[in-house]
Amino acid sequence: MPTSRRQLLARTGAAGAAVAFSGALSELFTGTAAAQSTGGSAGYGPLVPDPDGLLDLPKSFRYKVLSREGDPLRSGEGKVPSNCDGMAAFAGARRGRTWLVRNHENRMNARVPVPTVEGLTYDPAAKGGCTVLEVDRDGDVLAERVGIAGTSTNCAGGPSLWDTWLTCEETELRAGEDGYTKDHGFIFEVGFDRRRPTSVEPLEAMGRFQHEAVAFDPRTGVVYETEDAFDKPFGLFYRFLPKKPKGGYGSLHAGGTLEAMRVPGVPDLSAVTETGTSFDGVEWVEVPDPLAKETPIRLQDFGKGGITHAQKLEGCYWGGSCVYFVSSYARSAEGSQGDHFGQVWRYDPRSRRLTLVVVFGPDTDVQLPGEEPDNICLAPGGGLMVCEDGAGAQHVFGLTRRGTVYPMARGAQNIGTPEEPEWGEFAGVTFSPDGRTMYVNCYTPGTTFAVTGPWKH
Repeated sequence: MPTSRRQLLARTGAAGAAVAFSGALSELFTGTAAAQSTGGSAGYGPLVPDPDGLLDLPKSFRYKVLSREGDPLRSGEGKVPSNCDGMAAFAGARRGRTWLVRNHENRMNARVPVPTVEGLTYDPAAKGGCTVLEVDRDGDVLAERVGIAGTSTNCAGGPSLWDTWLTCEETELRAGEDGYTKDHGFIFEVGFDRRRPTSVEPLEAMGRFQHEAVAFDPRTGVVYETEDAFDKPFGLFYRFLPKKPKGGYGSLHAGGTLEAMRVPGVPDLSAVTETGTSFDGVEWVEVPDPLAKETPIRLQDFGKGGITHAQKLEGCYWGGSCVYFVSSYARSAEGSQGDHFGQVWRYDPRSRRLTLVVVFGPDTDVQLPGEEPDNICLAPGGGLMVCEDGAGAQHVFGLTRRGTVYPMARGAQNIGTPEEPEWGEFAGVTFSPDGRTMYVNCYTPGTTFAVTGPWKH
């Protein structure tokens, strides 16, 4: 297990720092309804230990377990798969109902693979995919089935403009490697009903690389993509220009042009440390070989000026008139040009300006959610919910516009031993369309929770 942020800061004497982060937190809520609200400035109170040993929550909040790894799927297709990761909530066809689509970041050694289902399977040898749940207003699961199977390492993704889920493979293994029968490293479109069925044809024009997340520009239909590459040179930030922008369901299969971001004079974003630093004239360079037939994209020749890399590019979302993306951390010992415990960048397509808006650590308070910030979502009353992904106890933290941090949930499922306890990370935090329920996954053991209570709206 890697050294945690708390351990590192204690060793360097930074444990007494009182600043949560540096930068303009309000940037994270630009253009959203949440920007008009301060949310719960004091949070919801201390966490209460769960007598059932699953999920600690503030008093007056309750959880319901919707689904657990290894239990039978309600569809009868097999068992609930392991490694629950990215997730999103969509309004159901009937009032008060919600579709939940849930990624399973399964590799070939998965404990419980996604069951293969005729018509929904890309590579029968692969163990990853998505499952889809239909939930009513009371948190009762009405249906649970396979959304797509035969994919690999489904980490994150993002919702489309027409309410489908784009699931991303965080791998670039090819047919014949590790037992796979087809190439991997693609994006797939997952639907929920007969009008928008799942397609097992990869969106090849969007690139074959270690995908993490996507976000759409609602004005133009351009899709932004992050790459969470495992080794140096690290990942790139991409944009995809569809041939049929905003064309609706199925339009992404018409193809388009994939480009990578070049910030002139900046080969590695981790070298930038001061929030507010901006770069004008950001360039977009067409990817020579989006399918990476011979060479991974991040290693391809982008001509004079090269290309801009960044370690651990993960979250990506649209806010106001800009796209935001997250670098969870950078470590010079692993090849980055700088060290940090999380950056949030903003790119403005109209001005072609890139700005560093938030930096976590190493001078941040060790009690705050600055250790590898991962999945995030907007809370109904203003602010963010942040899934912490590091060592030690695992939390979902609330983060208000004013910079107040409060614990919202803590994992209580010990997957270690009494002497050396461990807890699985949280992932996929999202809210129902009416804002009444927070859904969140525990990665290990795979568990999906619905949390209700006196949410501030």
